Amino acid sequence: MTTMTIRQLKSISVVLVTFLTQTTQAQIIPSPVKAEYGKGIFLISNTTSIGIPSKQPALAKTADYLATRLQTVRGFKPAIVESLQAPIQFILNAKADSRLGAEGYTLNVTPNNITVQANSPAGIFYGVQTMLQLLPKEIEGKTTRSVSWHIPVVTIIDYPRFAWRGIMLDVSRHFFPKEYVKNYIDQLARYKFNRLHWHLTDDNGWRVEIKSLPKLTEVGAWSVPRTGTFGMNEAPQPGEAATYGGFYTQEDIKEIVQYAKDRYIEILPEVDIPGHSMAAIAAYPELAVTKDPNTKVNPGSNFSKWFGQGKFEMYIDNTLNPTDEKVYQFLDKVFTEVATLFPFEYIHMGGDECYKGYWERDANVQTFMKKNNLKNGEELQSYFSKRVAKIITAKKKKVIGWDEILEGGVAPGVSVMSWRGTKGGIEASHLKHPVVMSPAPMYYLDMRQGDPSVEPPVYGDARLKDVYAFDPFPAEMDTTYVLGGQANLWTEQVPTTPQVEYMTYPRAFAVSETMWSKKNKKDWNGFVKRVEGHFERFDMAGINYARSIYDPIIKVTRPGEQLVIDITTEVDGLDIYYTLDNTIPNQHYPKYSAPVTLPKDVDMVRIITYRNGKPIGKLLSIKTEDLEKRVRK
Repeated sequence: MTTMTIRQLKSISVVLVTFLTQTTQAQIIPSPVKAEYGKGIFLISNTTSIGIPSKQPALAKTADYLATRLQTVRGFKPAIVESLQAPIQFILNAKADSRLGAEGYTLNVTPNNITVQANSPAGIFYGVQTMLQLLPKEIEGKTTRSVSWHIPVVTIIDYPRFAWRGIMLDVSRHFFPKEYVKNYIDQLARYKFNRLHWHLTDDNGWRVEIKSLPKLTEVGAWSVPRTGTFGMNEAPQPGEAATYGGFYTQEDIKEIVQYAKDRYIEILPEVDIPGHSMAAIAAYPELAVTKDPNTKVNPGSNFSKWFGQGKFEMYIDNTLNPTDEKVYQFLDKVFTEVATLFPFEYIHMGGDECYKGYWERDANVQTFMKKNNLKNGEELQSYFSKRVAKIITAKKKKVIGWDEILEGGVAPGVSVMSWRGTKGGIEASHLKHPVVMSPAPMYYLDMRQGDPSVEPPVYGDARLKDVYAFDPFPAEMDTTYVLGGQANLWTEQVPTTPQVEYMTYPRAFAVSETMWSKKNKKDWNGFVKRVEGHFERFDMAGINYARSIYDPIIKVTRPGEQLVIDITTEVDGLDIYYTLDNTIPNQHYPKYSAPVTLPKDVDMVRIITYRNGKPIGKLLSIKTEDLEKRVRK
């Protein structure tokens, strides 16, 4: 009987180890270059220590990062020792491994030890991120849990596809506090992002303290409070107090910058000029051509008309005067302090969506243009951009701007961030300017990721499957000048921190994988399994995310007199149920199997997805009149 019990236990152990190995293999995001799994696990116990070389403060920080994470959920913090014999070992290569570059690593897990090896401390940090993803999902929790803390036996060789792997966070439209920005940085670090592009100024708020220009935050950081749909809010009314907003003090910024650097993320500050400057103009009206003393920080009210094809008209002047020397004196003060606050080699000068109508209607501006042989508004903006580039480079910084800075001629050495599709990136690369690709709509995280009936109202779509399939680096580019890419989260429709996370994830997973992993490794179905594993991790961590991949995709046609709806899903294996009679569908109602022709008197279609007999997607309730608008001409 005892012998049988031992055999049974051994059998159970083998099954458990196999199960743990199989279920953990698919969890790493971004997918590593090479991973070979073996049999067995490494078990972390109360005697497990982390060994680092002597006189390596950067590795000591990473070791403490790992130990603190384990302490939170295990209740016991592993010792950090200067030793080459510890069960978990960090090793810097004495001779650089040419495969790994500056950020790659090798991770070797056996039943007895774990070794993370790299050419640099950054590589060790990224190896630790992979380690954490190989641990049970409970590692993401915030309280002690009684779990088997194991990592499967594996050998990983990993390194990034691109050096620039970023996310842009807009804090102008809505202000997010310091502690949340640090939390967001933690999230990005886990997926091997290494750039946070911080959109600090725009029409809706100036968020960085400039001590030599105090009104920028005394006035420019605050708007009247509004809760309605951005772009449709009521304009500021006479006597109404501006109480919504906030800004980061210089001490806040120093703290955030160091926090990011400890996680191998560089922060790219953006001061968006000459357009998108209403907050600055509200503080200092003399900066604009119109010099209107009644200019207010915009609270999300409409102040423009868009005609398509990039053409638009501004009803309120939100553009700096490029012909006024006092504007350049102002900007010199701004960039002097910004350059001191942010150690990253680049500063972003914006340059997008600059309305030139007020320049064209101003006699002084037109005189200036004639005197300087500037033919049009694009050449005037180019003049402005080149002046600003000189100011920034004088601070020992490199300049980057949105792809509009190509219009009218771009200053030598300036880098280009291509957002209006890929055209600007292609052009810049052929002009031998460094390029960061962030093309809309696929790399715009403010786009809808599910059905319009349940997503914030914006002008485009970027579903997860499409983002994952998209490669922002077209063959026409001269890849010699490609730095990498990033996704941009504009926050007009993102007023809260949970919504920041909802819009970021899981699409940031797809961006991470494109920027880090080899192009030929993409596998949608495998990616979905890993995403679902990270959904469980986010549940543990208390991080919000979108489950839109489970929502139906509805295509509407009218082949004759009646509407026809064709329903598909991004994820395989889902059942679709629907009703046409205003009842709420579930597994007892009609199951979708083929396109449905709607009877003429239907006024509401309701659709929901199920998996394994349980609801998994949102319930969509769409009026027929709204379906009519979706008919593809």
